[in-house]
Amino acid sequence: MFARNLSLILANQICRIHSSVVRFKPDDKRTMLKSMPKKEEGVLGEDVLAIDLTGFKKICDFPDLNTPDRLFDNIPFKMLPIIHIRSHKNNTLFTLTDHEGQVKMIRSCGCDGFKNCRKKTSIAAQITATSFAKIISKMGYKTCRICIDGIGPGRMSSFKGLQLAGINIVSITDSTLIIDYPKQRPRAAKSL
Repeated sequence: MFARNLSLILANQICRIHSSVVRFKPDDKRTMLKSMPKKEEGVLGEDVLAIDLTGFKKICDFPDLNTPDRLFDNIPFKMLPIIHIRSHKNNTLFTLTDHEGQVKMIRSCGCDGFKNCRKKTSIAAQITATSFAKIISKMGYKTCRICIDGIGPGRMSSFKGLQLAGINIVSITDSTLIIDYPKQRPRAAKSL
């Protein structure tokens, strides 16, 4: 009787080890990763120029001498307001200026609640462009020119956001600085 009670006490104090979970853990993770959808960076179709051309009225293929005096919604081309888009690697900035360069409004991805590394995404640029366009359309600016600078991730999606909000885009000017050869010695690479 004593031996039987002792065996029951020892049986309850022995820890049971299961090795099946540890053995199948890498396989389970592999199958889980295969079943997950692929990670999508940016908006749909951003790798291709996905600007809807129905919003553009084809007037001329290339600017000529009469372009500054051509009327767009009863406003001469040279008097149209300009939307400057500065696409950094960490943020996208939108600035509305009049034809003389007077700043009317500035907006960035941080103004719409995107913080830290989320500011550099193309979705943040598109949402900021849409909210920027809604605000400037309330101010009375419906037809604008666009001047884009930089090669950040929010470059193409900012066009899409402006167009979705109903801004009539007359011209797109790319003023990104391209250096053929550096005149100064470049900075040293970061050491990790």
